[in-house]
Amino acid sequence: MAWGTILATLFAILTLSNWDLRGSALSIVPAAALLVVYIALIPKTINGAHYLPLVNIEDDIFPLSLRVVVVLVFALGIETVAFGFSTSGIAPTFSLGLAKALSWYFTIRTTRYTSWCIATAMGTFSIMSTRDPFAQSSEVQAVSHVIVSFFVLGQVIHMLPRQAKARSTLWVFFLVSLVPYLANIFALRTAQSFTSQRFGHSQEHPVEALIHSARAEFESLLQKQSKNYTAAHDEYRRRYGVEPPLGFEAWYEFAASHQSPIIDDFDTIYHAISPFWKLSGDEVVEVMRHVQNAPNSELWLCAFDGDIAKAHCSHSHRTFDRNIGFLFNKLLGDLHGILPDVKFLVNHLDEPRVLIPPESFGGDHHGKGLFNLTNMSNRPVWDTITRFCASRRSGRGAWTKHTVQTFGLPFVTDPLATMDLCRHPEYSTTHGLVMSPTSFRLVEGLVPILSTGSPSTMGDILFPSPAYIESEFQYTDAHDIAWESKQNNLYWAGSTTGGFASDDQWRYYHRQRFVKLAQNVKRRQHYYLRERGGVVARVRSSFLNSRLFDVAFTRIFQCERKFCRDQRAFFNVKAWADKDRAFRSRLVFDIDGNGISGRYYKLLASKSAPLKQTIFREWHDERLIPWLHYIPVSQSMEELPELVFYLTSTETGQRMVREIAEQGRAWFPKAFREIDLSIYTYRLLLELARLQDRKRQAS
Repeated sequence: MAWGTILATLFAILTLSNWDLRGSALSIVPAAALLVVYIALIPKTINGAHYLPLVNIEDDIFPLSLRVVVVLVFALGIETVAFGFSTSGIAPTFSLGLAKALSWYFTIRTTRYTSWCIATAMGTFSIMSTRDPFAQSSEVQAVSHVIVSFFVLGQVIHMLPRQAKARSTLWVFFLVSLVPYLANIFALRTAQSFTSQRFGHSQEHPVEALIHSARAEFESLLQKQSKNYTAAHDEYRRRYGVEPPLGFEAWYEFAASHQSPIIDDFDTIYHAISPFWKLSGDEVVEVMRHVQNAPNSELWLCAFDGDIAKAHCSHSHRTFDRNIGFLFNKLLGDLHGILPDVKFLVNHLDEPRVLIPPESFGGDHHGKGLFNLTNMSNRPVWDTITRFCASRRSGRGAWTKHTVQTFGLPFVTDPLATMDLCRHPEYSTTHGLVMSPTSFRLVEGLVPILSTGSPSTMGDILFPSPAYIESEFQYTDAHDIAWESKQNNLYWAGSTTGGFASDDQWRYYHRQRFVKLAQNVKRRQHYYLRERGGVVARVRSSFLNSRLFDVAFTRIFQCERKFCRDQRAFFNVKAWADKDRAFRSRLVFDIDGNGISGRYYKLLASKSAPLKQTIFREWHDERLIPWLHYIPVSQSMEELPELVFYLTSTETGQRMVREIAEQGRAWFPKAFREIDLSIYTYRLLLELARLQDRKRQAS
């Protein structure tokens, strides 16, 4: 009976915890203690008769030392099978196994009389009472665990015979869940009290300063756009030192007639196209043909017919192009007889494709139309995609650097610099794309390929993602709610895309790091800004207000079985979430997956304020102003606890984040209409047509 009760209790704990072996380890402690005390209170006899006879451990024929060794070996075996050897050595595994062995042996030695019917009740109590209230995303969740613990403990006490003495002593176990909850409440109130220790009138919070600078930058961007064709023509020549492509005047009239707020800022196209000018038009056409026919190139060749304004895309063995052809036909379908015929290669993979060697690394060799194609999927690519950093010239673009005092926290003051891989060697161990991409078929050479996103060191030509026009990613106002009705927290839910997990390095992928921080899994040290005595300083604290974060994985995949299992045990995984669930929160997070995030436009158009973390450049970067239309987040995310606290828990922060939500929402229907995607794509095809003009000589 003793063994049966113990095993039944363990089974109940594992079942209730969804067989989370790591998570249920802590729950075994109160269950074992409660079981020991419970059994100690059971009377040996009732009315002169044995109550529940059990196996008498003392009659065991084995000596004490042998029994301890057997139980210890058994515990260590279970520990090793379940968790493997600790990455920090065998000592942690041995100590944990020893602790379990001794606790099990103590329980068995002291177990005299008990009943199997308490197993599930004790399992429920142990699971609910050991849920960390600091990790709960709402007060309701934390309170519900305390209430359930109270009633289940009452059920356990009720199971004791009335003849048992001191039954009420079991109520002491209620402290297991009550004390952490009260400590959590105290910590929350202490954190709220810090709002009075914020910045005085003499100091601006970095977020406030960055927002003020962004407003001035946006006004400058709008004012400097050309007002007529002559000005647009002259600005093109001034920026790039060459004449605009054939058809530029018709493009200007098209953009102006549709009230495009952006006329001149298309540097993204120029910087992507200009490296290929060292090839002649004939060489461009030939290299496109060769790479498209290369084995395992995984590229689509699209031919756009200008007369009928229709694109036809083909692949060597695939039939579904992930709506690439649909995108070009939808965006350019009304431009009959306006655009020239043009062909272009398109990458349908999420990850980028092109690495362009500079001339000092054999540029002339690659200028002859030669290329290398290498499959680097599921292995580190950092050294490969950054090996030309020393010869790169860093271009700036539309963004300017804000001179803002950040007090040691990495608030993003220069988005271009933040996304520049050459300036951040630490990214080599903080992003899934460079650590273990799910697919990475690198094309090294001067090959013009269109992709939806690309890091700073790669040479993909950017075009709007087909995801942005698909119904799943469209914003619907009826599914949104007013700002006042939204929860005052940060929301994100998604899958473990971003890298393939074939070892323990998944802990350092970008999405896993974000969820680990938001769920405060390891109670790490966080940084906050406090003003004391007129001096602003960065302070460290292990506290994170989990009420301000509603973040979880809803699907664990792109991993080998063992590491999928490890991630399910490590994170608090939630059930599938509705695609519009984010609109219930005031702050919504957007983060890279395998490539760019397709949900970004929905968040920009919504009544919530988007926080964005990315290393991918996109076609729209020049028309979005950080700290005005969205809130950029660094790759380290060290500023995120302070950022979320400031935007949700201070009066100034709440006012400013609402303004960001409103400004992004107001800008979206002006600069991100379907016609704006058409205007960009129209201009891109003019540049591609000039690039592959067979009369054009290499320059």
